[in-house]
Amino acid sequence: MNSITILYPYRNREVKRIRRSLNSLAQQSVKNFTVKFIDYGSDEKKAEAIRTLVAAYDFASYEYLYTKDQPWNKCKALNFAIKKVTSGYCFVADVDMIFHSRFTEILEQQFDQSCATYFQVGFLSEQETDKDVAFETYTVNFKSTEEATGMTLFPVAAIKEINGFDEFFHFWGAEDTDIHNRLKNAGYRVKYYDEKLLMLHQWHPNYRKRETRTLNPAELQLSGIVEINKQHLLNNLSNNVTKVNEDGWGNSMSEETLDELESFPVTTLFDEKTLIDYFLYQQLPNTKKNIVAVEVKRNPIQHTLKYKLKKALRKKVPEFYNLKEINDQFLLQIVTSYHTKPYIYRVKEKSILFKMKTGYNSNSD
Repeated sequence: MNSITILYPYRNREVKRIRRSLNSLAQQSVKNFTVKFIDYGSDEKKAEAIRTLVAAYDFASYEYLYTKDQPWNKCKALNFAIKKVTSGYCFVADVDMIFHSRFTEILEQQFDQSCATYFQVGFLSEQETDKDVAFETYTVNFKSTEEATGMTLFPVAAIKEINGFDEFFHFWGAEDTDIHNRLKNAGYRVKYYDEKLLMLHQWHPNYRKRETRTLNPAELQLSGIVEINKQHLLNNLSNNVTKVNEDGWGNSMSEETLDELESFPVTTLFDEKTLIDYFLYQQLPNTKKNIVAVEVKRNPIQHTLKYKLKKALRKKVPEFYNLKEINDQFLLQIVTSYHTKPYIYRVKEKSILFKMKTGYNSNSD
């Protein structure tokens, strides 16, 4: 039985990047591992390309989660796999990593059921990343320090004891440090390994540089989420939190539920401030519908001459949010209050689609 499960959470990244990473695992001196590749809702073409790639490696398996129209959540992707892991240890990898040929051999030397171990990473430049050369041949741009808390070997029993990663963390930031803190709170040790450089990080643009001030149909974004994640990290730390995800963890929407949501008809919700506020803060939390489905659109009244004249004359007229403001309000409500429910959230240039299965059963009254 393989003693290590290497976990890759993934969505919509380049095939060549993943091929480099998996090729480096194929060259390991000790074959004591399996790989679980968790695709957190890639686009159809990308998913098929990665599924085919992963199938070429006899130590790897692929699973697709139906979360294409949800924000990226590394914690949910990992937890889905962790609940099924039967090996004694799991290593949380990254598709950007290229591993030294002795990587899994040295992982085995770190086995300790009372301790999680995280590893130093060497970062490659954009130019160096484009090369396909031996591990030792790459020129490292800089190395991580103890403050970079990803790339961790976990005792599986320990991570299950604290209900895995905290699924509050959406998009990017803080989840790795948080799980280290909670393991310490639960009585486990966490140590840093930098005796030998065992992995290299392929360059890519960082998330914050991709953020836009206007609605971005190409990628779900939420302004200020990095700061919110940091605040949640500090809250867990100050309250000595160990277990999280009390409403359940490691779950994901089924294909059948996705189909049910996709086929459910929508109601138009215009972008008037009063309507948006009332929906988010009164209708949604108090609904008695099994499925809520709205499509937010611009109210054409705001483009009429009559509306513009009344506004210019400072007469009372409806006020409207722009779609970026509405996006941020919706996503903030989803990630803080509704992320455990099955939902789809889809952004287009001139509209926002939101459907959610509430779990409310009208027959229970």
